[in-house]
Amino acid sequence: MENLALIDSFSEFKDDKLIDRVTLMAILEDVFRNALKKKYGSDDNFDIIINPDKGDLEIWRNRVVVADGEVEEPNEEISLTEARKIEADFEIGEDVSEEVKLIDLGRRSILALRQNLISKIHEHDNTNIYKQFKELEGEIYTAEVHHIRHRAVILLDDEGNEIILPKDKQIPSDFFRKGDNVRGIIESVELKGNKPAIIMSRANPLFLEKLFEQEIPEVFDGLITVKKVVRIPGEKAKVAVDSYDDRIDPVGACVGMKGSRIHGIVRELGNENIDVINYTNNLQLFITRALSPAKVTSIKLNEETKRAEVILRPEEVSKAIGRGGHNIRLAGQLTGYEIDVLREGAEEDVELREFSDEIEGWIIDEFRKIGLDTAKSVLEQDIHDLVKRTDLEEETIAEVINILKEEFEE
Repeated sequence: MENLALIDSFSEFKDDKLIDRVTLMAILEDVFRNALKKKYGSDDNFDIIINPDKGDLEIWRNRVVVADGEVEEPNEEISLTEARKIEADFEIGEDVSEEVKLIDLGRRSILALRQNLISKIHEHDNTNIYKQFKELEGEIYTAEVHHIRHRAVILLDDEGNEIILPKDKQIPSDFFRKGDNVRGIIESVELKGNKPAIIMSRANPLFLEKLFEQEIPEVFDGLITVKKVVRIPGEKAKVAVDSYDDRIDPVGACVGMKGSRIHGIVRELGNENIDVINYTNNLQLFITRALSPAKVTSIKLNEETKRAEVILRPEEVSKAIGRGGHNIRLAGQLTGYEIDVLREGAEEDVELREFSDEIEGWIIDEFRKIGLDTAKSVLEQDIHDLVKRTDLEEETIAEVINILKEEFEE
C-alpha cells in the first residue's frame, strides 16, 4: 500500500466527520509517529510532511554519515557506503535525509496503522459529541425514535447521535412508535469507555420548567421567574412563579385565557395536572397557596422541625390531600415543610402517634403519607379505599380501625 492510498482511504473519514484541517494533520502525525516508534525505537529523527487537502504524505528519516563499521545507532547513523548509495558525494559527518515508504514499515504495521487511524477518528468524534451534549445538559432536545426496548427507547437526532430515554425517565403514559419525534431534557452525559452515553428525561421537574421557558414568552424574557417546580410525572405538578413587575400577574400570564397558554404543556406531559402558584416569602401564605384548591382555616409553623400543622374544615380535607395523596405531598415538596392536616373541631381527636405502643411506626407512616394523621381521619375513611391508597393489607387496616374505635368507645 502506497502512502497516497492510505491517505485516500482516510479521507473518507475526514469528509464524513467534517474534521478540520489542523485536527486532521495532528491525528495523522500522531498515528504515524507511533508507528515509527514501534519500527525504529524512536521518532525523534523523522520529519513527517502532510498535506491533507491533496492527500500527500512524506516521511523523511535523518541520519549522520559515519565511517564503515562504526555505526552504533542504526536509526541515527548510516555508514559511508550506504550513504553513497543514496548520493555518491556524501562525506563523513554530513546529514542524510532518506524518504521512508509505508511499505518499508511492513504489511502488519500498515494494517495496524490504518486501524489506529480509524480508532483515533472515532475517539475524536466521540470527544466532540461529548463536549457538544455536555453543554446541552438541562436543555430541551428533540430526537426521533429509532428503536424501542423493554427498559429504554433509543433515539437518533438529525446528526445520527444516539440518545437514550430510559423507562424510569419517561412519563408513565408515554407511548412511542418508531419515527415519532420526542422532546425531553438532556439530563446527563457521560463517557463510558470512549463512547458518550447521552441520557434524556421527560420525568425530571426541569423538563417542565424548560417547557415554561419555551412556551410562555414572559418566562423566556425573564419578566416571570419560575421559582420551583415539583411533580409526580404524568399525574400532578406544582409550579411556583414570581414577577418583579407588579403590573404582571405571573399566574394569569402562565395559564392564559381559559388555560390557552398552559394547554400545550399539559398535553406534552400526558395531561399532567399543573397547579401554577404565586410565590411569596410569607411561609404561611405560601403553604396556603400550595395546598390549593383546599381552603385553609389556619396554620401553625414549627420552623425548627420544618413542620406545618394545617387546620381545615372537614369538607376541605380531601381536597388538601388530593387523589392518592398527591396534592399534600407536592405541597410539602414545594414549600419544604412536612404538612400535617387537622380538621376543625378535632379537639376530641387523637393523633395517630399516640397509638405507637399498639400500632407499628411504619403502619402509622403509611397513613400519614396520604394525609391521615389522627384517629378520626382514619375512621372516616372507607376500608376498601384505604387498601387502594396505602401499601397496607386489608387485614392490617381492619386491626388498626379496631384499635382506634376502642379509644373512642372508652
